[in-house]
Formats: sequence, C-alpha cells, structure tokens
Amino acid sequence: MTDRPATPPRTQDRKPHERQIGRLPHPLDSGRPIGRFSSLKMELSILIVISTSIAFVMAWFLLKVGWSGWIAMPLTLAVALGITYVFARGLTVPLRQMRDAAEAMADGDYSVRVHTGTTSNDEVGQLARSFNDMAEELQHADRMRTDMVANVSHELRTPVSALQAMVENLADDVVEPTHANLDSILNQTHRLSDLIAFLLDLSRMEAGAASLEIERFNVADFIDDTVEPLEVADSGHAHVVRLDVPKDVTMEGDQDRLRQLFTNVISNAFKHSPDGSTVLIAVREDESAGTIVTNVVNFGSQIPVEARSDIFRRFVKGRSGPGTESGGTGLGLSIARWAAQLHGGTVRVVDDPRGADFEITLPKYHISAER
Repeated sequence: MTDRPATPPRTQDRKPHERQIGRLPHPLDSGRPIGRFSSLKMELSILIVISTSIAFVMAWFLLKVGWSGWIAMPLTLAVALGITYVFARGLTVPLRQMRDAAEAMADGDYSVRVHTGTTSNDEVGQLARSFNDMAEELQHADRMRTDMVANVSHELRTPVSALQAMVENLADDVVEPTHANLDSILNQTHRLSDLIAFLLDLSRMEAGAASLEIERFNVADFIDDTVEPLEVADSGHAHVVRLDVPKDVTMEGDQDRLRQLFTNVISNAFKHSPDGSTVLIAVREDESAGTIVTNVVNFGSQIPVEARSDIFRRFVKGRSGPGTESGGTGLGLSIARWAAQLHGGTVRVVDDPRGADFEITLPKYHISAER
C-alpha cells in the first residue's frame, strides 16, 4: 500500500550519503581511555588523581636518586601535563567535532555526523549521540522540504496545464463547449481546489493554528453524510460500503474537521481496494474509556507493520496496485492524523486478518465543551 521503506537506522548505523565530520579519528580519540564511565565529573576526578599520583611518585623517585629539585619539579610538571593532555584529548574531541558539525549544518550540510565510538558512556558521549539524532531529523526535514517543493510543483502543474490546454482549445474553436468538455474542466478545477485546500491545511498544521467549533451531533447521521458523496465519486469502481453504526450514539466535536478525518481515511480505503470489493465502516462506543472507536477496513489488502507509521507522514504516497501510485497528494492521511489530534484522538493501523484496518479513536466529549 506504500512504497516507502522502513525508517532508516540512525546514529551508529551510518548511511552511505552521510559523512563523518573532520579527520579520521585518532586512536586515543576512539579509545577514550577513561570514557567508559557514565559521569564526566568522575572521569575528571580520576584524571586529576592519576596525574597527581604520577607526578608525586616521579618527583619522589627523582629526588631520591639525587636529582636537583630545580630539575625534578619542572620535569615532573611536564610529564603530568602530558598525561593530562593525552587523557583529556579523548574527552574534548567530540565537542570539537560537534562544533565543526554545527558550522557545517549552518552552511546547509546536514549529512555530517559526530564520531562517538563504542565506549563513550559519559555526558559527552550521550550529547554526541543526541547531536547525531538531531542531525538525522534535520536532514530528514530538509529532504522533505525539497520533496515538498517538487511534489507541489508537479501536483499544481498537472491540473493547471490541463486547464490551459482545454481553455485554449475552446477559445480557438478546436473543440466544442460540450457537456463532457466542461465536465473535464470542472474536474480539473476540483482537483486544483482540493490540492490548495490540502496545502492550506498543511500550513495550519505547521503553524499549530486551528480553531474548533464544537457541537454535539449524531454519529450515524454524520457517517451517512460523509460516505454519500464519496460513494457517488467512487461509483465507477463499484465498491460496496457496509455500515455498522449504532443509530443512537452521539459525540462532540468540530464536524468540518472530523469530516476531513473520515473523508481522507475512507477515500484512502477506496483507493487501495480492488474494484467491486467491500469497505467496512464500523462504529462502537467504549463507555469505560469515554471514546468513540471507528474501524475502516478495506478487505484483502494489508499494510506491512514497518510501514504503518510512514504512511501518516507528509507526501508519502501509497500504491493502489503493483507498480502504480495512488495518484493522490500524499497529504490525506497526514491531515487525518492532525484532525484526530486536534480532538485529542488518534488514527492508526491495527492488526486485522480481514485487511487494512484504520482505527479512529475520538473522545465522546470534547474537553472544553460545555455540557
């Protein structure tokens, strides 16, 4: 149902297009002589104890064998500083790498990673791994922005080009303004309008701004009103819609936002169901949890477990058949999840031997609604 691979491994499992920052790691850098401890304070304390002990023993030995104090003391301090430098080098290398990586990321290179080694357990090592996680997310976000520009440009260009060609043909009297030709123009304008509506919803998602008009409504009537236009639009595919919805269940919410949620999930089920197959919409009330649970099942198809979270990400397109994409914008399920979250609910794919099962869980009563 989706051709997107599972989420790639992060941090230590470096991908081919990622590069380590700076030079090759020095043997002392990767070894981190005292980096096995979980506390930087403990490491620094041990470093001080080791340096002081070695300096004391060396000074005592040199004085005992008859060296002058003016020679023994500077030599002892030089050795102590050398030992401190060797041990401290492994503590500070990740910090220098993070500085260089941050500068590279500021210039737009999100492929840089910090070498963390395998034995670094202190706060510096943990910070380096967290930095790599952040770099991974920023690289993904940057890749998604690039993909979004390409996808939006493609999605806008197709209906606009079709509209331009049709209108030019009408203006040049190449074709007659028949009912079929006008319907074709209307379909392209609907497609363009839907894409613009998706993008507006996406901008609201990014801004976190969405007002809700809460009202109480009958769930069965709401489902009927939502499914009816989808059945009309899907009439050419002869899908059979089975409704299992109690007639007396009511809930509170913003019907416009919830209609976005149910429309996107149900239309997704239509897209990924074979012609003539059945789509089940079952609603039940979970009184103990105070929620309304809806399952939308398209029989026959399945979604791999590793892909179930990816299909809710933006611009991830599913496949309606072998080698073919759904033809959508890749925003529908992302907006569906957003609409569910606005109501304090969830939408997810659950295990079901019958087929792909999208489970929508919504609170029966809105938290801010006056009852």
